[in-house]
Amino acid sequence: MSGPEPDPREEVEVDVAPEVDQACAPDGATLRDVMVVIDRHASSLCVLVDDDRRVVGVVTDGDLRRALLAGASLEDAALRHASTAPHLVREGSGRAHVLDLMRALRISAVPEVDADDRIVRLHTLSDVVGAETLPNVAVVMAGGYGTRLGRLTQDVPKPLMTVGGRPIIDWIVLGLVGDGVREVYVSVQHLADRIEEHLGDGSRLGCRITYLREEPDLPLGTAGSLRLLRDVRPDLRHPVVVMNGDLMVDYDARALLEHHAATGAAVTMGVRSYQHEVPFGVVERGEDGHVGGIAEKPTIALEINAAVYAVEPHAIDLLPEGAPSTMPWLVEQCLARDLTVAAWPISEDWIDVGTPVDLARAKGQV
Repeated sequence: MSGPEPDPREEVEVDVAPEVDQACAPDGATLRDVMVVIDRHASSLCVLVDDDRRVVGVVTDGDLRRALLAGASLEDAALRHASTAPHLVREGSGRAHVLDLMRALRISAVPEVDADDRIVRLHTLSDVVGAETLPNVAVVMAGGYGTRLGRLTQDVPKPLMTVGGRPIIDWIVLGLVGDGVREVYVSVQHLADRIEEHLGDGSRLGCRITYLREEPDLPLGTAGSLRLLRDVRPDLRHPVVVMNGDLMVDYDARALLEHHAATGAAVTMGVRSYQHEVPFGVVERGEDGHVGGIAEKPTIALEINAAVYAVEPHAIDLLPEGAPSTMPWLVEQCLARDLTVAAWPISEDWIDVGTPVDLARAKGQV
């Protein structure tokens, strides 16, 4: 005698966030069921899924309200009133991308699905933005000329180069906002008006943006504008997140600051592994000058500066006033004074958009 038919849902293994089930209902659910889910999960929508957990529709609180006002019964099938082509994000999407979609579409929740459209989690605006606002401010260095990009930056500053449908600096700010940073300072010089016109006061991206304006005839380098921050914010008590305005990297600013605090460092540098294959056979020689071996096309592994930092206010005071300086120079000043400089590994995709090839790679064209 054969046993009961297996539940097809038990045959599908999906790595699902625990809270997702509370936001879902089967595709045969009624409007009453949807109302219960929305109330229970305290979100703005209910995700309808089939037996394999594939998303077949989304019913928002607005959809529910419109259906009832149009005379629908609470026992009506919810799928009739659902959006059957809802906005979704793919598994592994960065927080900045999720936040960008929510702000662009003015929605407060979006399901994340795997390659087979099976739900793995539900992003809500409060989760993505973060319930806790960090006391830290961030400085984005966006004043460079972008000379390595040639004519591309003649009329458009490098931070406004578009990647994935948005300027690079938008992705940077959205990432900071998603990690809890709500106060951002942008250092500008070259084509400053273009950047200020685009970003405005930052409210469109969920933060407050203030501009640190360098003198046109006195570029201050990658660190000099931090002195301008000190001038306008002499009350700084918390570490400052600092990064270049031409980076495509989805890092966690909150994790960086936690690591920085744990090490007691004056400066923490984001570092990234870089590997280079030597295209020749490398000769190994002993002290007697004789050949001891040959390494054919060896790979050299190094750690490089990822141009993402956490900086204590007292370290900023080491920078000269009204003179150019760089972040590597600031690191050297800290080391010369026996101040701790920590390293924080960044494993996420990282692209320094400095050349046309880099820009094409960021766009996924090479």
